[in-house]
Amino acid sequence: MSAGQRQTLMVELGDRSYPVVCGTGALKEAADKMAALCPNQRLVCVTDETVAALHLSVLERVCAGVGLLLNPIIIPPGEAQKSFSGLDNLCAKLLALEVERGEAIAAFGGGVVGDLAGFASAIIKRGTAFIQIPTTLLAQVDSAVGGKTAINTPAGKNLIGAFHQPALVIADSAVLETLPPRQKSAGYAEIVKLAALGDAVFFDWLDENGSKALSGDVSLLDEAITRSIAGKARIVARDEREHGVRALLNLGHSFGHALESLAGYEGALLHGEAVAAGMGTAYAYGVHLQLCPADDYERLIRHLAKCGLPTGLSNAPGGPYTASAMMQILKNDKKNQSGTLRLVLPRALGDAFIYEEHDLAGLEAFLRAQTGPC
Repeated sequence: MSAGQRQTLMVELGDRSYPVVCGTGALKEAADKMAALCPNQRLVCVTDETVAALHLSVLERVCAGVGLLLNPIIIPPGEAQKSFSGLDNLCAKLLALEVERGEAIAAFGGGVVGDLAGFASAIIKRGTAFIQIPTTLLAQVDSAVGGKTAINTPAGKNLIGAFHQPALVIADSAVLETLPPRQKSAGYAEIVKLAALGDAVFFDWLDENGSKALSGDVSLLDEAITRSIAGKARIVARDEREHGVRALLNLGHSFGHALESLAGYEGALLHGEAVAAGMGTAYAYGVHLQLCPADDYERLIRHLAKCGLPTGLSNAPGGPYTASAMMQILKNDKKNQSGTLRLVLPRALGDAFIYEEHDLAGLEAFLRAQTGPC
């Protein structure tokens, strides 16, 4: 995919199928699709202060070009907004704008804005149409596609939420030019995850091209984004509500969410960094259980390190982390069934599966070895 080229991918969900327009210039390309979802000739848009300062004027111009008035709701940045109080505040503002059920609510931001605005869209007046316009690499390749929306609680990350599919996703890589390098690397972790769980050929491509994509090669970055979105779209189409294959997308997330909960959602640890550390931990545990070749684990963590990402619990930002604290959170993971931990573990690079962990003492001992004594 060359720089400036745009593609439209479909998430095939029957009568709820929706397009994902991706590539440089996708926002302007998809303007007519966006306008078709706004019967009152306005777009109610949720964004945060950081994105508003950088990009809101661009969205205003695109809206004006198709006859839409932009009604922005600007919230503070940060994971702390994904809370009951943040949801209450957003819903109050949406109701004050007299949002109608037939209108669309747009999320213009990263994963926090997308999760929060999507959940509000799912529940306000029993549900409105929803548009995702992700402005971070992580949101473009992961959270904006698939319909997961949620807020956090003290008990863990994303435990209160709903499946609410968007009607349109616009992943314009032009907005990534203002993304700080740390944020871009964190988003890249989700690209690696998709390859590591089910696409060895894609991992080979990333091993050769991923660091160059992060260093400024726009055409390589566009290709990585498009391949990731296409891969996730195929998985979501097969298993919308995570009863089967979609659960594999949680590679690295059980451990990663535990790290995020312990770090406190205040920016010391970014979500993608947590996923990278969790992915390295999952591969290390696979080797520990003799499920996965050690060479594949070594190859994965070399690639993560080359791209500026943590490789495990010992070097994840926001630590130190203890095994006992992590176990308390893992026991409440939303993917567990009948009191059994369900972890996504590797057989090899590009081949992950669901592993039901019954030996909690053994897992805690492994984590203790990874993190140091409790």
